Order: sequence, then C-alpha cells, then structure tokens
Amino acid sequence: MPLDTLLADIAACRACAPYLPHTPRPVTRVREETRILIAGQAPGRLVHETGLPFNDPSGHRLRQWMGVDRETFYGRPEIGVAAMAFCFPGTNPKGGDYPPPPRCAAMWRAPLLAVLPNVELTLLVGSYAQEWALPGRTSRTMTQTIARWREFGPNVLPMPHPSWRNTGWLKRNPWFEAEVTPYLRQRVADILAR
Repeated sequence: MPLDTLLADIAACRACAPYLPHTPRPVTRVREETRILIAGQAPGRLVHETGLPFNDPSGHRLRQWMGVDRETFYGRPEIGVAAMAFCFPGTNPKGGDYPPPPRCAAMWRAPLLAVLPNVELTLLVGSYAQEWALPGRTSRTMTQTIARWREFGPNVLPMPHPSWRNTGWLKRNPWFEAEVTPYLRQRVADILAR
C-alpha cells in the first residue's frame, strides 16, 4: 500500500472512538524520506488540539536532546513521528495521560513501518515503545533498558519520555544526558548531513 493511502486510512481511523472521551484525531508525521523515526507513546492534549506531534514542552526537551531546532524538527522530511497510539488517550484524573491503547499499534504499526524503508534510527521514547519494538529484550525497568542503550544501536535508541514528569528521573540518572544525548546529537547530525 502506498504511504499516502496508508496515512489517509490512519487519519480516518475511528477504531478507538468508543473508548475515548473525545473525538479521535490521529496524529502522525512521516514521509517517504523519513530516516529518523520517533516512536513515542501517544499524543498529549496539546498535540491533540494542534495536530502537530511534540508541539508541547516535551517536544522542546526532545529537540534539545536531538540537537535540532523547531524549524529543523518540523521542516526536514528525514525526521518523522509515529507514536504507539496516534490519538490522545485522555487524561487520568490521578495525573498524567492514560497509556496508549494497544489496539492502535496492533492495527497500524507493522503496515506503517513496511512503507518506511529508509529509517536508519528509531527513537523508542518511553516503555510502551520499547516493549513493542524490543519484545523479550527489555529489562525489568525502563531505566535498565535505557542503560543498555549501546546494545540496541546503531539503528535503535531507547529513551525516557521527555515530559516534565521525568525531570526527577533525569536528575537521578545524569548519565543519560552525559552519555546518551551527545551520541544522539551526533547520529542525528550525521543522518541530516547526508
């Protein structure tokens, strides 16, 4: 199936409508030229409202980790975003968003990856993406999986979610920004330079 057709099908998907507190609005941003694929968890409320992935404070932090500015992030066709779920799952009254519904990845992930043959680097942002992409290879905790980041490269990089909620995690694990982000910046720069 051509990418344009698949993206139109994804945009029209309403499979999760009975389970969401709002009208589904699938958000993804990939092109045939995508070589860096960011696989997050699911869009947040601001992304749901604007239709632009990582158009929120977590996107600002992610771009810092990648070493790119907003214009590069959204303007370069080599950078794509396809989360584990394409629709905002809603906000949990206890705090944070609900987890991504697994039906979305089950329906769309394999067909989408099949029409993105140029991907050289996939950023697995958060435990849901890591568990889906690395079945049987993740550790007991997300921290342990990310600590083994060298084992998955150079085509896959497990990362924490860049949400402000993970600021404490980053303080407890300074090795991530000291070791992983310089590697990530170099990989991104190398891919975009070609």
